[in-house]
Formats: sequence, C-alpha cells, structure tokens
Amino acid sequence: MSAPRLVDRHPEIAAQELVAALTPPPRFAEVRFDTYVPNPDEPSQAAAVAAGRAFAARVGAERNTGFFGRMFGKKAPAEPLGLYLDGGFGVGKTHLLASIWHAVPSTAKAYGTFVEITHLVGALGFAEAVRRLSEHRLLAIDEFELDDPGDTTLVSRLLTELTDAGVHVATTSNTLPDKLGEGRFAADDFIREIRSLSARFTVVRVDGPDYRHRGLPDAPDPMSDAEIDAHAATIPGATVDDFTDLCAHLAKLHPSRYGKLVAGVPAVHIKGLTAVPDENVALRVVALADRLYDRAVPVAVSGKPLSALFTEQMLRGGYRKKYLRSISRLTALARDASR
Repeated sequence: MSAPRLVDRHPEIAAQELVAALTPPPRFAEVRFDTYVPNPDEPSQAAAVAAGRAFAARVGAERNTGFFGRMFGKKAPAEPLGLYLDGGFGVGKTHLLASIWHAVPSTAKAYGTFVEITHLVGALGFAEAVRRLSEHRLLAIDEFELDDPGDTTLVSRLLTELTDAGVHVATTSNTLPDKLGEGRFAADDFIREIRSLSARFTVVRVDGPDYRHRGLPDAPDPMSDAEIDAHAATIPGATVDDFTDLCAHLAKLHPSRYGKLVAGVPAVHIKGLTAVPDENVALRVVALADRLYDRAVPVAVSGKPLSALFTEQMLRGGYRKKYLRSISRLTALARDASR
C-alpha cells in the first residue's frame, strides 16, 4: 500500500474558521517569556524580552476603544500602539511574539502570519475585517513583509484603522519598517504608506546568530528514494510526495491553506528535491516550510541537499532573508526526521 500524499489533500477554510484559527501555532502554544533563553553574548535579546513584557503589560492595562469608540474622537495615544521586533532569522522573534500574545490577560486578541491576516481581509471584506479585529486588544502578526504594492496599500489602511481604534499591534520582521518592500517593487512609489506604517511602531532590535543551529551538526545528507519509502513506512500517516508535483499542487492553493494542508501529518517525505525554478515557486516553498516548522513536522528529502533549494541568484536578491530562514527551518526539521 502506497503512502498518502500531500498532493491528494485539498483543504478548504471557511471565513469563520479563519477567525477562530487566529492563535499561535502548535510549536508556540506553550512558549512564554520565561522559556526564552537570551544569548548572553547578545544583550539586545534580554532587552527585547523586557520590551515585550512591558508591551504586554501595557496592552493588558489599557482599554480598547473598539470599533464604535473611534467614532467619538478618542484622543490619540501618547506613544505608538505597535511593537516591531526586527532582526535576523533564528533569534527567537516568533517566540517573543507568541509570549506577548500569551501574556496579555484577555481573550480579545488575535495571532496570525502576515499572509493569514491579508487572506482574512480578502475573505471577510475590508470593512468586516476591520470591525472584527477592532474589538481586539492585541493583533500579533508574524513574518510581516510587504512583497507587492497591493499589500502595502491594504496593510497600511488596515493598521491605520486598527490603531486608531485602540488596537495594539505586535509584529516580527526581518526588515526595518522604513525598508519594507525594498528590493521587491518600486517602494519609492509607496513611501507615504510605508512611512505611515513606520510611525505606528516602536522598533526593538533582536540580534544574534541562528539559535536553531548553535552548536549542532549540519543538515543530514539527502536519503535515497528507497530510504524515503522505508522511512515513511515506519510512521503511520507520513506522506511521500514528488517535489515537482508538490510545487505544482502548492500553486493551486492559497498560502493561507498550507497550515491545514499539513495539519495532523506526523512527517513529510519529499523525493527528488531540486532547486526551485523561479521566485513564485520559491515563495510558496517558503510559506510551506514555515507552516511545517510551526507544526514541528519532521521533513526528510531525497535528491539535492536542502542548501541547494534556492539558487545563488535568489540568495542575493530581495527575498534573501526569507530564503535563508526557510533553509534554517527545514534543516532543523530534517534533523528531527533523522532522529
């Protein structure tokens, strides 16, 4: 009997399900500030923990004016309602973001990736998304990035409406807010929107090396196809897919569905890994890698090593940090599979 395949799964997500799912993913369901271990050689990490604690305390202490409170001309807050955790990949920014979410003593809070939030707006409509999210005290957005002009305008409008309503916004990114979109599209054409976003955040820098690989060996070598089949056979429910077929399947699904695509899968096996053919495929693979990492799903591959997933040209381009983060996360999941 052949192993199940991800390409045979066609997840659908209703609008109500999107709202209910706005919580930290399984990997970050139990994290707290106390479980974040700052690198003693990187003082910015301990400072970021302190900033996160203070932000969460402020969110818990302040009263959200809500959607209708905006109509009565509430005075703007003395300081920005946003906290922006900026830094390289693998320094624990998502851990800190989830810790903020857990620390806020309210059920009126939402947590999602950037792509999940933009998809929510598309599914509900802008006005309805603003209405629902405006009743929250906190909106936490992971992996904040502006990859196209449409997202720039949409997110600028959304965060303007939400912060005007008194919603606190915490976010992580690998790019400073005034550099969003740089190297990807004509950011100069949207500088007003980008500056507007920047003004709504207090930026906290988190520096350091990638903790996922601190003192650990490199990624395991790729398996053979036969080894992939044998390994998958030992794990009930593990999937086995051809890399090219999987990439084609991802193109048929909105990235917001990738989490449900791998939900409940105990391990993912991919045959014939090779360098992605273009940037569109590359960004879908990045989104899938993030959802696999969120759910701590081990990944085993045959073909090329994970380090060859993105071309040298891609690693020199505007999405460089995204690609390096993806390799880092997949390497950690490959170690899990080898164990």
